[in-house]
Amino acid sequence: MLIKQLSIFLENKPGRLTAVTRSLSEAGIDIRALSIADTKDFGIVRLIVSNPDKAKEALAEANCMIRVNHVIAIAVEDRPGGLANVLEMLVENKIGVEYMYSYVSRTADTAYVILRADDNKRAEALLSDQGVKLLSPEDVYEEA
Repeated sequence: MLIKQLSIFLENKPGRLTAVTRSLSEAGIDIRALSIADTKDFGIVRLIVSNPDKAKEALAEANCMIRVNHVIAIAVEDRPGGLANVLEMLVENKIGVEYMYSYVSRTADTAYVILRADDNKRAEALLSDQGVKLLSPEDVYEEA
């Protein structure tokens, strides 16, 4: 099952990231995972949050440029080779990974990874068929 990721486009200026995190804080949104890719002039902040719809509203009110993407969240064994095994499944099936970043797990023997593939639906089906635990929105977002 795909989960929502917020991508926020920011000018690379002091205080812009602080404004994003403050807006989320004031809206009661917890950041589950965060990735920043930057250039000299701008950055893209990718977020997995406790309530993506509420976060999108709060960030829009703060005049942020936001895009919602769907990504795959998986659980892999937290041991040498755990991630390599999953990535090998994808490459053997000619599925490319556009980007990925980690997500803090609450258990010691599991690591969570967020990834976006060039074909998310196919990647999701393959990983599920191979026994890789896919995280659902309920696993990631706040409890109802």
